[in-house]
Amino acid sequence: MGMPPNSLSVAVDRSDRRTLPVQVADGIRAAIDRGALVPGARLPSTRALSDELGLARAVAEKAYEQLIAEGWLDARRGSGTYVRDIPHAVRSRRTSRRTPHTPLPSERISLRPGIPWTPPRASEAWRRAWRDVGTAPPPGAYPDPAGSLELRRRIADLLGRTRGLHTDPDSIVVTTGSIHGLDLALGALSTTDCVEHVLALENPGYRAAAALAAHRGWAVHDVPVDREGLVIERLRSAPRGTPAVYVTPSHQYPTGGLMPIGRRRALADWARQTGSTIIEDDYDSEFRYGIAPLPTVTELVPDRAVYLGTVSKTLGAGVRLGWMVAPPTLVDRITETRRAIGDHPSVPIQHAMTALLRDGEWDRSVRAARRIYRARDRVVAAALSRFGELRGVGAGLHTVLVLDPAVAREIAAVCADNGVDLPTLAHSTRSPTSDGGIVVGYGALAEDQFERALQVLVDALHDRSVS
Repeated sequence: MGMPPNSLSVAVDRSDRRTLPVQVADGIRAAIDRGALVPGARLPSTRALSDELGLARAVAEKAYEQLIAEGWLDARRGSGTYVRDIPHAVRSRRTSRRTPHTPLPSERISLRPGIPWTPPRASEAWRRAWRDVGTAPPPGAYPDPAGSLELRRRIADLLGRTRGLHTDPDSIVVTTGSIHGLDLALGALSTTDCVEHVLALENPGYRAAAALAAHRGWAVHDVPVDREGLVIERLRSAPRGTPAVYVTPSHQYPTGGLMPIGRRRALADWARQTGSTIIEDDYDSEFRYGIAPLPTVTELVPDRAVYLGTVSKTLGAGVRLGWMVAPPTLVDRITETRRAIGDHPSVPIQHAMTALLRDGEWDRSVRAARRIYRARDRVVAAALSRFGELRGVGAGLHTVLVLDPAVAREIAAVCADNGVDLPTLAHSTRSPTSDGGIVVGYGALAEDQFERALQVLVDALHDRSVS
């Protein structure tokens, strides 16, 4: 039998400005640093700890998850949670914490959107998936340019279950991410008979998409957005022969607008009437809090749409894996091009992703991350709602506070002086617009960083409002 778990002497104070999970995590760190918890010591279960402290179990779970993510603790499946062997100097640096909410410029915190938090479960699942890769023979022949059939089957099942997008493996192409998928789509569409290739883009919008289109020799036509996403009436004024429009209807990037079903149908009608193609980037659709996701635009007009998905908002951008769903003619052109230039998706990466989907680890990791983001989404909304209109609440990894452009620049400058890098909507704006605001990304931060950065932002907004 294993050793019984250690009892934890952790004090919590409900009048403290720190949240309860942060207080519990701080107490455990301090116990490790002073030697009360030695490397290899087994901690109480989250249920036992919550009972001991008189707190909700979710508080203990969140504290353990944070400490596991930071490397202080190690979760062993079927065994428990243990203290990791950490050099003393590292422990001392981590527990010599500055006063909350006063970060120094040398310890910068970034509120950049789109960078995910990877839950400990995802890291463990990733390691197991790669052990699965190691048992497979090394790939011999060149892989299928569309991606492995087994992975495409798993992706088709995932899209049907989570997005209501019913497709078959033959309509799916494995990519290295959304931008790669966009590049493949633009390449295939370049063979169409058009006097000029024009890509309509949301403004503000994803600058990388505009840069890619220009690099490929496409003209870019900016279309404004409002709180419901792309303004279809302004799209209708795009140049004749516009073969494609790139949109993020589920959580407009970066303003956060959710395109309602009526506007989605209008967009589908526009594509049918003009013979254009909708390129739908569904970049963070896994994360919805309290609202069911709307049907994809691709489901409304499958013969005139390309759907892009990615793991960059779940496992991280460094994994370089995504997928696209496209009409058969485009799939044929894309696979022919990839075969000709040797653009084959990595077999080991595909094998690992197949294992994550097959074993249910993908779903479990997404659920763990969703719990963290849901809580932060609510905290951000509660903290910032009194300062102006919020967009993007209830979904994704970021929220936008609408402000006058000059005020947004001022707030960002004050935050930067206090060690917090805060992007404004101007960073994603290509054509002149009267809209302004700040973009608050909360994905990849440790809990104490999130709290300190949010307090710096709230203080800056409060000082501006009373000045």
